[in-house]
Amino acid sequence: MLDTTVPELPYAPGALLSDTAAHLRKLSEAWRHIRRRHAAGAPLHNVSGLERGLPLPDDVERGLLDDEWAGALYAEQVRDLGLAHLGGTPGRHDVFVANRLTAALYAAMQVTVRPGSTVVGVSATHSHPAVVRAVRDAGGRFRDTAGVAEFETALRERSDVSVVALTRLAVTYDALAEADLRRVVELAHARGAMVVVDDAGGARVGPAVLGQPRTLELGADLGATGLDKYGVYGPRVGLLGGRRDLVARARARAFELGSECRPALYPAVARSLEAYRPERVRELVASALGVGEALRERLGAHLVKDTPFISLLPGAAIGAELIRRAAPRVLGTGTGTGTGTGTVKPVDLAPVEATAALAMVLLRDHGLLTVHFAGLPPGTADLLVKFLPPATVAAVGGPAAFAAAFDAALEEAAGALADHDTLRRLLFGAAA
Repeated sequence: MLDTTVPELPYAPGALLSDTAAHLRKLSEAWRHIRRRHAAGAPLHNVSGLERGLPLPDDVERGLLDDEWAGALYAEQVRDLGLAHLGGTPGRHDVFVANRLTAALYAAMQVTVRPGSTVVGVSATHSHPAVVRAVRDAGGRFRDTAGVAEFETALRERSDVSVVALTRLAVTYDALAEADLRRVVELAHARGAMVVVDDAGGARVGPAVLGQPRTLELGADLGATGLDKYGVYGPRVGLLGGRRDLVARARARAFELGSECRPALYPAVARSLEAYRPERVRELVASALGVGEALRERLGAHLVKDTPFISLLPGAAIGAELIRRAAPRVLGTGTGTGTGTGTVKPVDLAPVEATAALAMVLLRDHGLLTVHFAGLPPGTADLLVKFLPPATVAAVGGPAAFAAAFDAALEEAAGALADHDTLRRLLFGAAA
């Protein structure tokens, strides 16, 4: 459980990936591999499960891609589509577009958290670091809880709760049931606390896959989602909806901070919301789970886990697998793909660093850009396989080719465990 006395990340950062600056250096190395592969005409595949392009309508006038013209002409359409997407009621609710989901959450906490008060987070497992940081910078004290029972205990223990930060679909891709969501909102409001929903992907996964209400239909005061996540088409912006008075204040605060979405992007925002279909979410889930099945068959159930929505390789399991494969090379026992008995641990590897090593090799050698590079720092130490378009899986060569690439990348990444310098060069480049 996270608290104000522990680091804001829900995993140990490791010696090499110790802060956001280190993750930015890692991203620079990833971009170098992308440039190299692009220049060589080598394949590049976005398998992050995120859509961060700019899907402009075919009929948009290029001269309207200006903050003033697009803002004037598309703001009402964005408002109406955004309200419908989040389940808002015209006249009672409003929406605001921030430049990222993180910025939307930040603005929401700026106008709801009472400085010095407690904010209780609740999800199936743990809140995203973006929520923790937003509360911190709003002057609140954060207490995280997992599940309704733990949440109720936290409410009884804290008398100064101003906000409840509710996450429908946790970063671990475990979801709260509808009854639990409604219970959290009911208890929060009974205590006089406002409810801010981090509905990053849950805004679509909840209704489309679980049959749950849309974000604002849960009774939340504010709720935010990202338009690069799971069923929509980008761009990477944050959509914040809720009570009109709170949205107005959040919009003003975001403009003061320079974190509002540029109105020139509004045509793309409108196109993404207009094109959304719940069926696409279910298609993406099925496609990703199909790849997960192939990974599990190739790599083993000890290394590949499932939730109802995605598959993942836990960072700790990746680390153990890399050490297992590296041990025969160091000790001269067994083979890299066998069950050698070597137990050497060449470097002190944190789970997130093991995941980073695997992700870097997948990009460098196979052109697979995973979600590990999408968050800085990532919200989890695990490598997530999620919401993959069937066309992308086919372009990679199908689930079996996907699994073969992971197997080869694990073997190659194991070679970086000889010492910290070798791992550092893998993550940060030759100049590291």
